[in-house]
Amino acid sequence: MKKVRILNIEIDNVSETEFLKSFKSGVLFTPNVDHLIKLRKDPDFMEAYQISDYKLCDSQFVLYASKILGTPLRQKISGSDFFPAFYKFHKDNPDIKIFLLGAAPGVAHQAQYKINRKVGREIVVASYSPSFGFENNQAECQKIVDMINQSGATVLVVGVGSPKQEKWIYKYKNKLSSIKIFMALGATIDFEAGNVKRAPKWMSEIGLEWFFRLYCEPKRLWKRYLVDDIPFVLLILNQRLQFHLNKDLEDSSEILQIVDR
Repeated sequence: MKKVRILNIEIDNVSETEFLKSFKSGVLFTPNVDHLIKLRKDPDFMEAYQISDYKLCDSQFVLYASKILGTPLRQKISGSDFFPAFYKFHKDNPDIKIFLLGAAPGVAHQAQYKINRKVGREIVVASYSPSFGFENNQAECQKIVDMINQSGATVLVVGVGSPKQEKWIYKYKNKLSSIKIFMALGATIDFEAGNVKRAPKWMSEIGLEWFFRLYCEPKRLWKRYLVDDIPFVLLILNQRLQFHLNKDLEDSSEILQIVDR
């Protein structure tokens, strides 16, 4: 599978259709602008990212960045689009049994009910909405591990926000022996439950989904979108400049080698 380097990670350059057919096992993360910024500052987050087998572009801005860098990604595949495509693709596959971990109390259970109703079978076998700060509560984390192992699930979807969800998978992955597929999918469980509205499709397609989410949750998201993520454009332009400088140096070196001969 071809990859495209954006800042300090490589993103899989694949279409959703192709990926659905090939995704049989492994860890899936969905990098967006916020991930790329946090990965530069948080070594624990970067360490967690190293266990991901697949990284799909979850941002129209990351897609635009790939074009600026001259290595265009084929498609934006957000987690909230990929997950429904995944469970519909596997609706008749008895080996796919999903555990939902995330969202506020009762929301994961509501998502479980709605997904199973759409699919027409109990494809989501169990769900759990953890308490606030659960990642620091070893007893609750062990309880979650036991619940997942006892559920018979083969797929784990974690939606507790980044970088918490990626770090949790990194820490507990090896204790979940029956799970073949791990997916860190942010607000996807909320979307599936109908607890949070998604941006209109046209806004998502032109890169304005962030604006819609900011409008819906200003207190939670203003700093992320209006402060933390702003340096992204400058970092991409710098990567593009470095590429040209390195290429010029390579070209100069080749010319000198020819002259020396």
